[in-house]
Amino acid sequence: MSPKESQAHSPAVEAPDTRVHLSRSRRPDREEEPENPWAFWRSLLLTLAVALGIRQFLLEARYIPSGSMLPGLQLQDRLLVEKLSFRGRAPQRGEIIVFHAPHRFDPVLSAQQPRGPLTCLLVNIPLIGSLEGLQQPACDAYIKRVVGLPGERVAVDPRGRVSINGQRLEEPYVKTPCPVNAQGDGPCRTLDVVVPANHVLVLGDNRGNSWDGRFWPGGPFLPQSEIIGRAFWRFYPFNKMGSLGPTTPSQQ
Repeated sequence: MSPKESQAHSPAVEAPDTRVHLSRSRRPDREEEPENPWAFWRSLLLTLAVALGIRQFLLEARYIPSGSMLPGLQLQDRLLVEKLSFRGRAPQRGEIIVFHAPHRFDPVLSAQQPRGPLTCLLVNIPLIGSLEGLQQPACDAYIKRVVGLPGERVAVDPRGRVSINGQRLEEPYVKTPCPVNAQGDGPCRTLDVVVPANHVLVLGDNRGNSWDGRFWPGGPFLPQSEIIGRAFWRFYPFNKMGSLGPTTPSQQ
């Protein structure tokens, strides 16, 4: 047998495989954490709690529902009311304040308009308060201007003009006094009172169309404890945006 044939028929010797086979360890699929069904409600409740806390203790928005403060405040004006000032000081003359309805503190009106403990809480929630039949006069808020302070003798004449301790009060914000006839009589009630401690006397700027202390059946005075806050900024309409004062009237 020739060497060529011997080479042809010799079994081939395979070269050893020197490649290194790296074993790829498969990562186990990451287990998805189950969604917490209460996460949404927890966030919602937290947001509501913060919003209610701000509204209750710091700041809230109000709108003007009537013409009692014309011409300075127009119907549907939007205002901001802050609640911190009167925790450290008493109201000042000329400040515009928001307070609970007289049905809450006037003895005659409160007897006519009883309210349950949760009624006003529900009515103050926008979506619930708009439902038919839930509106309650005792749960309303009023906006007026501080005119008389504790210890002062306040007189209001038939035209709605105010005197403090015998001196006429010059009120630049009152543009339309109460109408009177030739005899000096008119629809507006007069007052001649001394403001007791921890109370103020409030009147609307539109003296001929304001249901204020002159007309409350149980007495003309507003307890300071019933004040919600001080209206200080108008944010709507935008062309009238700005501070609301205070406007301090002067005594002649």
